[in-house]
Amino acid sequence: MLISVSLMACSQAEKKIDTSIVKNPNTASENAAPETLPVMTFDEELYEFGVISQGEKVNYDYSFTNTGKSDLVIASAKGSCGCTVPDWPKRPIAPGETGVIKVKFDSYGKSGKQHKKVTIVANTQPSTNVIALKGEVIAPEN
Repeated sequence: MLISVSLMACSQAEKKIDTSIVKNPNTASENAAPETLPVMTFDEELYEFGVISQGEKVNYDYSFTNTGKSDLVIASAKGSCGCTVPDWPKRPIAPGETGVIKVKFDSYGKSGKQHKKVTIVANTQPSTNVIALKGEVIAPEN
């Protein structure tokens, strides 16, 4: 029991970033000087996965660099459907530093052409950035 209490205390002590900076008027508002804001610059905003069989999973890492002048804080990242799940850095990304948003697409129950988006909310101007993946899912013949 003592071990489990210790483990719980350690996991709760994990540092969480403060995402209130996303709505902070000194960071990503219309009043902030554009030259001081963080900027998400992606190596590739669209990944084309080609043709896959229904049920296959696609994983892709979208690499980005903060090309702005202040720390980049990602408040959230959401897929356009439950089949597209992003995982993003939970810590600030310093100017000049790179980060990765990992996206998993599960084609179970899908067929035909697919175009899925991930919307990222961060302390950038505008506050949303979009990455996407597309391809075709071939369903088995009955």
